[in-house]
Amino acid sequence: MEEVRPTRSELLERRSQISLAEQGMDLLKQKRDALLIEFMSVMDETLRLSGSLQKTTQEAQYALAIAQSVDGTVSLRSAALATTGEITIDMTGTKIMGVSVPVVTKGESPVKSSFTRGYSITGVSSRIDETAEKFEKILDVIIEYADIETRLKRLGEEIQKTNRRVNALEQITVPGLREQVTYIRQTLDERAREDLFRLKKVKRKIESKKRAVQMAS
Repeated sequence: MEEVRPTRSELLERRSQISLAEQGMDLLKQKRDALLIEFMSVMDETLRLSGSLQKTTQEAQYALAIAQSVDGTVSLRSAALATTGEITIDMTGTKIMGVSVPVVTKGESPVKSSFTRGYSITGVSSRIDETAEKFEKILDVIIEYADIETRLKRLGEEIQKTNRRVNALEQITVPGLREQVTYIRQTLDERAREDLFRLKKVKRKIESKKRAVQMAS
């Protein structure tokens, strides 16, 4: 226990600190509970997108296997080299319960039309074109997944941080202050008993002197 001056002012100060700590702890618990609700909601969306990404990837791999077996690797590579374009994303931010959370959004959808992929529409089969579309959809889902996963990670970190602060207040700060209050109160009570004992002793001496004076007179 840190050194504490056993005075009434210190007792009032420690009680005030306990009250503030308990208020702060309640607010942190409310924040943690609200973040947990948001976290579970984001978790549901993460699981949905994870399933969507898995399904989209399987469909793209299947389309690639069909195109490769029918049109050949050379045709696929030729179409891939002719493909042009870029993927752009926007990075912004928002706040959830005062927590800064990055937001990842598509600048432009990666899913293109057959006429904007860069290769000649008459130079590739519908199978290759479909394969390109399937893989573009993978990129589309990945961008969504990156946004939701980033949000999930940030919320998880904040929940852990808030929980550590709650535990510190609940298990260390408040109990420590309560121990100090107990020590100060016990010390003050002991001093009060000692003062009372001394007063009684002084009173007995005074009364004894009075009786002695009365007897002498």
